[in-house]
Amino acid sequence: MRGLTTRRQSPSAVFDGRVDEALDRRLSTTSPSPVAVAFSGGGDSLALLLTTLDWAERHGRRVLALSLDHGLQPQSAAWTQACSERALKAGAAFRALTWDGPKPPSGLPAAARGARHALLAEAAREAGASVLLMGHTADDIAEARLMRERGARLGEPQEWSASPAWPQGRGVFVLRPMLSVRRAEIRDWLAAHGEAWIDDPANDDLHYARSRARRALAAGATAPAAGAFSLHDAAALAELCTSSPLGELSIPRLALRSAPFEAAHAFVAAACLCAAGGAAPARRERSERLTHALLGEAPVRATLAGARCVAGAEVARFSREPGETARGGLAPIGLTAGAGVVWDGRYEIPVSSPGMTVRSLVGLAASLPNAERRALARVPASLRGALPALHGPQGVSCPLLAAEPAVEVQTLALTRLQAALGAVQGEV
Repeated sequence: MRGLTTRRQSPSAVFDGRVDEALDRRLSTTSPSPVAVAFSGGGDSLALLLTTLDWAERHGRRVLALSLDHGLQPQSAAWTQACSERALKAGAAFRALTWDGPKPPSGLPAAARGARHALLAEAAREAGASVLLMGHTADDIAEARLMRERGARLGEPQEWSASPAWPQGRGVFVLRPMLSVRRAEIRDWLAAHGEAWIDDPANDDLHYARSRARRALAAGATAPAAGAFSLHDAAALAELCTSSPLGELSIPRLALRSAPFEAAHAFVAAACLCAAGGAAPARRERSERLTHALLGEAPVRATLAGARCVAGAEVARFSREPGETARGGLAPIGLTAGAGVVWDGRYEIPVSSPGMTVRSLVGLAASLPNAERRALARVPASLRGALPALHGPQGVSCPLLAAEPAVEVQTLALTRLQAALGAVQGEV
């Protein structure tokens, strides 16, 4: 890889070492895996790519630039080509991605954001990268806060977080090392060194809430201050949480009562989402109601975000709400050679024999081997229907019930919960 410091002062040096400090703190210096960088060709992502390449050269890491063509601008194909040329010239590997298919007539920014996270995370996983770097800045934080004040449902950009895409982003973390850097600083550095970057006209389109927030901040509007909530207490709850072999999550109610309300609420919202295997969290007012109930003394039975929460005097348990199975929401998935699957957002099933199908256990219990039927009888009735069954020429089997399963199924709920609540603080 060609060194960048021989050509110019690196961006991280100009930014007072702030970016390097985040990279040093979050990334491994010994991992053989590549570091993935979301590279749009804009000024922020260009500075991020150059900084990351400079850091990676010092530590012997490889860098993969990922560019996504949303297909929303007539120049997008040319932009992707320009990204490829710039990334390769700088010394990064490069892969182009495309958001195909029809675009929604409303809610386009949110849909594009969701597609971007999913496609980038999937590409990072395929390349063996567990960390995806994104070029958000201090200005993005201010814009997001102003948008939320005006009614948008938008999260606060975090330096380190689990990928929001599910299941594409399982095991992938997002690192935003430039959150303390202003966009103007980045542009000044790029201009001083003769760098050219792409300006997407959508950034100035006042049809979009982010563009309006950016314009308002430039005109002197003030973004709200940050809230006091920290994920530290929520991470502690995640570490106290346990999982059954079937993916049911459990936590002592006393631990919830002892935590700050915001931490308990973050845990409850995430536990419901992870136990259900879904991708869309419940609305805050609903998750707050469930949290208040769990902080009380009375028994609780509730459903939220596709999850079923049952709490006695001492323990709260979160599992998949069984009604979706009865409604036929679990479509069979055919297995192909060379590719595993994620079943119901909760179980990862590795490569198996082609010709087999993963489907709900509903209607197949009588066809299980005798030992698995006996094991099934010990499973709570509410958990049985959505268990994954392998159906093929050799018959029917549920690997989660087998004493010596032919396929090792990984339950994802607990690892997803711990990642979402900050129990994992850096690349491993």
